[in-house]
Parts: sequence; structure tokens; C-alpha cells
Amino acid sequence: MTAQEFLGKEEFTIQNQTVSESCPSNIALIKYWGKYENQIPANPSISFTLNHCKTNTTVEFFADEVFSVQTFLAGKEEVKFAEKIEKYFRNIEQYLPWILKGKYVIKTENTFPHSSGIASSASGFGAIAKCLMKLDETFSGKTSEEESLRKASFLARLGSGSACRSLYNGLVVWGESQVRGSSDLFAVQYPNDEIHNVFKNFNDWVLLIHEGQKSVSSTVGHGLMNTNPYADRRFQEARENFGPMKDILATGDMQRFIKLVEHEALTLHAMMMMSDPAFILMKTGTMEVINKIWDFRRETGLPLFFTLDAGANVHVLFPNDGSEEKIKSFIEAELLQHTQNNGVVKDVMKF
Repeated sequence: MTAQEFLGKEEFTIQNQTVSESCPSNIALIKYWGKYENQIPANPSISFTLNHCKTNTTVEFFADEVFSVQTFLAGKEEVKFAEKIEKYFRNIEQYLPWILKGKYVIKTENTFPHSSGIASSASGFGAIAKCLMKLDETFSGKTSEEESLRKASFLARLGSGSACRSLYNGLVVWGESQVRGSSDLFAVQYPNDEIHNVFKNFNDWVLLIHEGQKSVSSTVGHGLMNTNPYADRRFQEARENFGPMKDILATGDMQRFIKLVEHEALTLHAMMMMSDPAFILMKTGTMEVINKIWDFRRETGLPLFFTLDAGANVHVLFPNDGSEEKIKSFIEAELLQHTQNNGVVKDVMKF
């Protein structure tokens, strides 16, 4: 498919309308870090969609008023975010030709703490894209559920790259890869019949090592990949990792899964350290948690492991396979002490 196939219908009828949608966040296993123009990923990625960490959004559309956007996060007006959404709406006009024909009041809330290492831009733009498709179906006519979801993923990507993955449950792929149907323009659900049951019921406990603003934003970090001398090799490695990942997911090989997921997390942060200028988002607590996880796994043989987003906080992963109670006790006794305020967000990846 090409972007031309997502162009909107020139004939539409607008009216005052209020729509609401919810969208979860996601955590990448094979990481996306580096992009080209129009939010095209430099390498494919695969993620787990979370179940509890969501953004709930209501969009009020006032037809035939001067185009403007007003945004509220948890009841507080956010002027800078409104400016960002205005720019986003202008950029996607060709795909939704009615979008600049009215005024918007957008009210949004997250079910998880801000700056918690959970991608609020992914869930946020995912929820907005779903709301926009609801409006489009009212103004321009309905499409199939599959087509609507694909276009919502396409639109979400133009707001925040990883947001396109949040439109689907379970394991999700974004970027042209060995996975059938995959595309740089939108995300696709990983074929359910090619996933071993052991990967279908996982815990993700996010340890809040640092709850403040990151020293370097993800947008800046992505941009620094343009001059990173190791970028091309990284992009190639991510593409190559899809081969082993497909085999791992099919066979249920937990040890190889752990090795690959942790390697991807550390590679992401290695790219940051090798940028110019270099930057480090991990904190002392991040390293303490990682080393304790390694020690625990070595001593017990239990499948406790980690991944990292572009920040200091640690996503602690473990399956619901009968060993989870011992793992949970270890996390609470040994790992929470390294968080900023004993902070942890408990989620699951279940489908």
C-alpha cells in the first residue's frame, strides 16, 4: 500500500459531534530508534501492547467554527500540547479533508503516571487517531472495521511513530519486515497462530527509577541517529533480529527470548551513548536493578528479565507460568528500593 490510498473523501457533511476513545500504551521488544521523513522508521520494530496503561480521550468538535484546538490533560489546560495537535491536524488534512473545518476541545487522561517510562505519546496519539476515525465515519461514511483500524494506525504514526502499534492488541509489528503484511506506513498484528502460548500471558511491572523529565527527549534522540556512526549497523541488526524472533515466538524458547529482548534494550541505550553529543538516560538505580535481575536469574533459573524504553525506568518482564509469585516477592523485596518513591506500575500483556 501507499500513502495515497489513505487520502480522504472530498465530499463530507460535518456537524457538532462528541466522540470518546481509549488506547493503551505499548513496549517495544525489538526497538525503533531512528526515522526518516514523515515518520518512516529506519528499522522495523515489534512490541507488546499493555492492558491497563491507557489514555482515555474525548474530542468535542464544533462544526463551522474557526479552526482551533484546546486541550486538557487531567482537567488542566495544556497550551503547548494544543499547539502540537494543531500542527498535527494541519499535516493530516489530505487524509481527513474536513479536519480544519471546526473547533476542537480535547480532554484526555492517562491511567498511569506522567513521566513513568510508559509511552504516553503512543497511547495519546492512538486515542486521538481513533477519535478522528469515529468523526470521519460520521462525516464521510463508514468503512470496514479493518480499514478503519489500519487508517487509524496510519494517522497515529504521523503524530508519534510508536503510536501506530498501540492500535492493536498483543504482539504488534511496525515496519517492513519478514512478518506478512508488515508496512512502514502502519502497524499490523503479529499472526496469533504463530505465537507460542507462553508469550500470551506476561507481566510488565514498570519500576519508576526516575519520575522527572528526561534530559534528552525521544525526538532529539531519534534525530541524533542521523549522525551516529553506528546507525546503519544498528538498523541492519534490528532487521536481522526478526528472523530469530519469529523462530523464538513459534517455539516458545524463553531463554533465547530473554537474551534477545535484553540485548535490544541495551543496544538502544548504547546508541544514545555513541551519539554526538553523547547522552545517558539510565540512572544508578537502573543499573542496580539490571544487575540484581541478572543475579536472581542466575541463582534461580526463573524467567525474570527486563527491557528499557528511552528513559531510566525499567520494564520488568515475567510470564504467568507458575513462578510469578516468587518473582513478585523478589521484586518487592529487592528491586523497589531502587525506585524514586517505591514507585511501580503493574501491568499485563495478555491476549
